[in-house]
Amino acid sequence: MTHRGSRVLHVGSLSRVEGEGALRLHVHDGTVTGAQLEIYEPPRFFEAFLRGRAHTEPPDITARVCGICPVAYQLSACAAIEDACGVTVAPAIRDLRRLLYCGEWMESQVLHIYLLHAPDFLGRAGAIELARTHRAEVKRGLRLKKAGNSLMELIGGRAVHPVNVRLGGFHRVPRREELRPVREQLKQALDDAWETVRWVAGFEFPEARVEADLLALAVPDAYAIEGGTPTVLRADGTRASFPLPDFTEHLTETHVPHSTALHSRLDGRLHLTGSIARFAISGARLTPVALQAAEEAGLGDPREGAVCRNPFRSILVRAVESVYAVTEALRIIEAYEPPPQPYTDVPPVAGVGHGATEAPRGLLYHRYELDADGLVTSALLVPPTAQNQGAIEDDLRRLTQRAIGEHDPDDAELTALCERAIRNHDPCISCSTHFLDLTVVRTSGQASGGCDA
Repeated sequence: MTHRGSRVLHVGSLSRVEGEGALRLHVHDGTVTGAQLEIYEPPRFFEAFLRGRAHTEPPDITARVCGICPVAYQLSACAAIEDACGVTVAPAIRDLRRLLYCGEWMESQVLHIYLLHAPDFLGRAGAIELARTHRAEVKRGLRLKKAGNSLMELIGGRAVHPVNVRLGGFHRVPRREELRPVREQLKQALDDAWETVRWVAGFEFPEARVEADLLALAVPDAYAIEGGTPTVLRADGTRASFPLPDFTEHLTETHVPHSTALHSRLDGRLHLTGSIARFAISGARLTPVALQAAEEAGLGDPREGAVCRNPFRSILVRAVESVYAVTEALRIIEAYEPPPQPYTDVPPVAGVGHGATEAPRGLLYHRYELDADGLVTSALLVPPTAQNQGAIEDDLRRLTQRAIGEHDPDDAELTALCERAIRNHDPCISCSTHFLDLTVVRTSGQASGGCDA
């Protein structure tokens, strides 16, 4: 809706994102006075109904938070509860978990690249329209996604909400010969991943820059996936890290009226987690093949300090991470020896545990408190999309203000730019709407309620 000197743009339902959300932009006299990512999907109460459950149950329960990245929730839950119980799993189990996670990275990143994000760069309304004009490319994306799904099916028992993951490891581990067909599929997938990098490198990318701090896990000798130390790269180039148990001392969550997901601040500042943050913080630890892909994509060499802060170019980083996931999966399969036992026992212990992994969309943190019987007395899940909301809204403000200053686009063009800006970050809205506190105050026989979401 447009008025002289004042504009209010509202899109009631965003397309090509996971979950239900809207956007609202306020412009007054050429100045963007408000930009909101309105998440209205109902809260899903996971933290509440985890309370009172046995310590063995959160990996299966939290997998249902998301059908796209269930492994992220399963392995973050396992890490946190094993931490609370003082248990360390065997290296072979850690490798299998990483292999399973590589499958999830492949299928999730490729889903975003081909079906959700690429249409923005090619002037198509969606994946169906893209398939009509770029049939070979879409078939390649589906083939690559299928390879990731095959890994999840083999290691996890099925591609959606895997059933083979359990506390301490797996219900069953594969034999070496069971990995051979997947290995052959992954060799084809590596070619497809390379072609994906070359394809998206040819897109045109608007100029933009994320000014928020970047947050990702880091480990000394690998590209962090299934664990690590929270590390911050600030906008001024300085870097800091802190122990995982201190996560909630640095990150604070607050309710905003326009969202059923909490907004986050990291040490009081906006921050962004996800592919861009991982590449900036740990890019130097990519495999040689993935480093070569990054250079070919025009991202530069992270070993020499290359950092990508353009959110439109995040599709390039995801393509490079797809190459990495395939090469890492092949490495693990080549060296795989089945462990003597599929899992390590995790007896219940009273305590508090912390776990974090790198979901495709960014750092996912879990915290559980257990009593002596192993029952969950409190649970906290901090998903990446909830953390990213503030940075996404900041992007919206910056991009739209620049566009208005350059050529004052009409409402349709401005709305399209806003939707693109949101899709750059691949929000998983259902993951972010995870909890609700309800307070009811009764006075003189009447009730009033307020909620914090």
